[in-house]
Amino acid sequence: MQHHSSEVARLYQTEFIRSMWVVGMLWAVSTLCFAVIEVVILIQPSWVGTRELHYRGGGPAPPTGTLGLFEVCMETDWPVPECRGSLHTLTPLPAFQSPAVLVCMSLTMVWASVGCLCLFRFCNAATVYKICAWLQLTAGFCLVLACVLFPDSWVCAEMQALCGERVSSFSPGNCSVHWAYILAMLGVLDAGILATLAFVLGNRQDALLPEDTKDVALLINKSENAKNIFFVNLK
Repeated sequence: MQHHSSEVARLYQTEFIRSMWVVGMLWAVSTLCFAVIEVVILIQPSWVGTRELHYRGGGPAPPTGTLGLFEVCMETDWPVPECRGSLHTLTPLPAFQSPAVLVCMSLTMVWASVGCLCLFRFCNAATVYKICAWLQLTAGFCLVLACVLFPDSWVCAEMQALCGERVSSFSPGNCSVHWAYILAMLGVLDAGILATLAFVLGNRQDALLPEDTKDVALLINKSENAKNIFFVNLK
């Protein structure tokens, strides 16, 4: 009876560890994908772009193009747009220095959490999960601030040249937000989900596994004792 309960408890522990390993691997792959997405968010000049306007002639055509944290790209007769900015030196546009710094901080935190994956071989898994969770939570917070400060900085020469004179804070004039800004907002959600999952994995690694194993063994012993008492009473 005691041997049977210990075998079931050991089987439960094996299944628990296997499930935790699968979820942990999914979380690690998602963290790596999020780090790559952060790089795309930072360097892509597609945070804001011009809308499709019906030009009727009678004057110069309005400019068309896109704008990011580092570059302004204008469409020309050539297939490749003409971009102005300092992406190669990582110097953001003057109006968007604060959002660019916050996105860089977020990127650093995410890649730091990716680097912490190597610590699973040397440190307690629960501790590593919690360190990564705090890093990802900080990355999401920085990304939130960047998404708020970016439209607040639209009153600048680059935005007015691309989107017209009606540009104001949180009003892009003749432009609209493009996919890179939407991707940044989705990155906030991604960071929150990954941080929550890391906290859950860390807490289960730290506390629930031993208790669950003990509880299973205890329940099995109680059920076996109750069964034996029942058969004794029948006799």
